[in-house]
Amino acid sequence: MRTLIQGGQVLTMDRDIGDLPRGDVLIEDDRIVAVEPNISADAEVIDASGFIVIPGFVDTHRHTWEAAIRGCAPNATLDDYFVDVLDSFAPVYRAQDVYAANLAGALECLNAGITTLVDWSHINNTPEHPDAAIRGLQESGIRAQYAYGSANTSLADYWFESKIAIPGDDVRRVRETYFSSDAGLLTMALATRGPGFCVEDVVRSEWTLARELDIPITVHVGMGRLAGRFGMIKTLSEYGLLGPDTTYIHCCYFSDEEWRLVAESGGTISIAPQVEVQMGHGWPPVMKAIEHGLRPSLSIDVVTTVPGDMFTQMRAAFGAERARVNAECWQADVNIPDNMLTARDMLVQATINGAHVAGLEDRTGSLTPGKKADVVLIDGRAINLAPVIDPVTAVVLGADVSNVDTVIVDGVVRKRGGRLLADVDAARAGVEAARDYLVDQVAQRKGAPV
Repeated sequence: MRTLIQGGQVLTMDRDIGDLPRGDVLIEDDRIVAVEPNISADAEVIDASGFIVIPGFVDTHRHTWEAAIRGCAPNATLDDYFVDVLDSFAPVYRAQDVYAANLAGALECLNAGITTLVDWSHINNTPEHPDAAIRGLQESGIRAQYAYGSANTSLADYWFESKIAIPGDDVRRVRETYFSSDAGLLTMALATRGPGFCVEDVVRSEWTLARELDIPITVHVGMGRLAGRFGMIKTLSEYGLLGPDTTYIHCCYFSDEEWRLVAESGGTISIAPQVEVQMGHGWPPVMKAIEHGLRPSLSIDVVTTVPGDMFTQMRAAFGAERARVNAECWQADVNIPDNMLTARDMLVQATINGAHVAGLEDRTGSLTPGKKADVVLIDGRAINLAPVIDPVTAVVLGADVSNVDTVIVDGVVRKRGGRLLADVDAARAGVEAARDYLVDQVAQRKGAPV
């Protein structure tokens, strides 16, 4: 099966190939086989004239299960979130609610041009919950790293010096059942809570479990009033647990020593800019990561409070970082530095850096021959983008979800002509039914009318 994407403005995100003002992308089965200015091939043709062709976005941290309670906490701080979501909605989630949310949430990603997702799934209240989450991801067709997290049946039990470890037997079951190979569309990670949230024995047991199973680790660190005080990286260093297999999320309140420790250990960084500035985690530390030789990626985090698309994240990080630097320079009456963030920096973080952080840079994140065919077409003819002078600017600062015309994952077209090729009505009905149940359950627990 061969597909030829023909005549678009191609942003490969591959330094060797660069940008093609007019280029073609040839896909054979699930892989990109050529990216050139002109390709002649016997293939099904997708006319990309007037379109911007990019690799799919990579979201390196999203609690996809929360799609069923979208918008429930619009004004929440991080402290509010722990109570309003993790101590209210999470305990009443059924496995079927997780399935509905993961299916709808993954389709939301595809609709927005996100072809790879790290699903930070801390909703494993029973062994049926991870099965349901994985089934939702499978049915959507997205490329995903399923990060197995803790249960969430009690805030006190799971998030304040918790003595309850993620159940190793069930993690092993999930690894053997669904992820015996690391070469599939879905791969596995462990979503740990880390020091401060858990006692030392639990932290050590979870890191040991992940390394025993040879799966990467992902953990929230250095965010907000509480977690910013924990010195989590320094503690992990004292435990001897830092390593290149770990992604650190947020990182807003790191000491210089902690940045150095992460960089020296080969760790990776995921930043959720809109959540961080909106919920009080701290300034998105994009330039801090870059200055320490790291390659920061972007993530959505929670749709309970922020939009679920990558366009929002690119702009939030770009605007917040430049606002911070401009204000500091104004106060000090000095010129702005030469390393101010650029629009291209943001596209790098949303694509190839994301693949790097998810451990999938060898298969996605750029339009490189030999990599998997994860491709997105942005409609540059739309009135909010035309006329396109700089395609990078158009994608990063002009486009929105309505401009995502075509989405291809692993060589399979998942969206075409602006419409998802999925049973969206069924997915929406499922997530709406889950919402109704969950809202009712929370209201009953609080003794309030629905």
